[in-house]
Amino acid sequence: MEEENQTGVVQFHFHPFSTDPAVVPLLFVAFLLLYLGSLVGNMTIGLTVWRDHSLHTPMYFFLFVLAVLEIGYSTNIAPLTLAGILSMVRMLISLPGCGAQMFLFILLGGSDCVLLAVMAYDRYVAICHPLHYNLIMSWELRGKMTLGSLGLGFLLSLPLTILICHLPFCGHNEIHHFFCDMPAVMRLACTDTRLHEAALYAISVVAVAVPFLLICLSYGCIVATILRMNSAEGKRRAFSTCSSHLIVVLLQYGCCSLIYLRPSSSYSPEEGRAVSVVYTFFSPVLNPLIYSIRNQEVTDAIRRLMARMCWISYWPAVQTWTSQPTYGDCGFLSCGVEALNIDQQIHITVLAIPFLFIIPSSVFIVAANLKIRLAEGRPKAFSTCSLHLTVVLLQ
Repeated sequence: MEEENQTGVVQFHFHPFSTDPAVVPLLFVAFLLLYLGSLVGNMTIGLTVWRDHSLHTPMYFFLFVLAVLEIGYSTNIAPLTLAGILSMVRMLISLPGCGAQMFLFILLGGSDCVLLAVMAYDRYVAICHPLHYNLIMSWELRGKMTLGSLGLGFLLSLPLTILICHLPFCGHNEIHHFFCDMPAVMRLACTDTRLHEAALYAISVVAVAVPFLLICLSYGCIVATILRMNSAEGKRRAFSTCSSHLIVVLLQYGCCSLIYLRPSSSYSPEEGRAVSVVYTFFSPVLNPLIYSIRNQEVTDAIRRLMARMCWISYWPAVQTWTSQPTYGDCGFLSCGVEALNIDQQIHITVLAIPFLFIIPSSVFIVAANLKIRLAEGRPKAFSTCSLHLTVVLLQ
């Protein structure tokens, strides 16, 4: 490997997940489904909070902001990862491009961690000071807390990105990761990186350790207040409003601590990639599921939103099909069609028939992409279809 500093344009490529042609399609489909799931889930949470007036409270305002951050967070990582998996060869990324991805990753990830601490404070005020909740958590304070989270994320991301982008890189620049993660990129530098590692550790303490300590303090006060409650129903409701947030906190901070709050000498590239998959692909999918499944208000609001979008309104007709004990002279299908009025029949025809054409078309496209031999052909073909698939699933 060359040991001389590169004086031209510095370019990196990512270490592939697998070079086995039989495994690559499975990896691509799995990561694509996770990414689309995160988009659909977080967009559903965001639209539900925005459209449903019963959720216009401080807690759900922060949930809306969290959903927006998760969309940006996963979109910053997933498309490039999917294109890299599909290409099966070295897909190059320039140093400025790598720096941009790194900057957005720290900005959105750091803001996410700080926002979780803000949400813990919101739960503390709601449970420990319920009579003054609306007075304390005013729109002005909510806005300041949200902007403060984003501002802190910006202040943490900018200096570290500049420091890393000014490092000299030598020879074979293969990032042993699926995105431009800071520890993985710094390992490629051909100079002493102790200052940069110290800066990364300090930023990790500010973005991860300090918010986590504030969350622990908030929940210590919350638990003390819950134990003093006389009503069993009150204890149950207080716990149910906090359990979803606690699960997300443990998932997010646990993964970040394993990567960024450990000595650089013990960093393992393989372990780093495995843990990163959890908080870049699984976390954005699980967060909306956790908040919706464990929160009855959100679940009911999603149902109301779906009903307004003319989906759940067809459920009575389905119940009519399944609840009829006998069908007399007609079969199940004909009776079911008669149970629908003319408007519902038209809507089902307009929605279902085009969707049935889209499914086989997408299958043929994926099969054709897998047969493309050109290294640049697969990412280009994927990029032309990914936006359309996202719109189809949302529609």
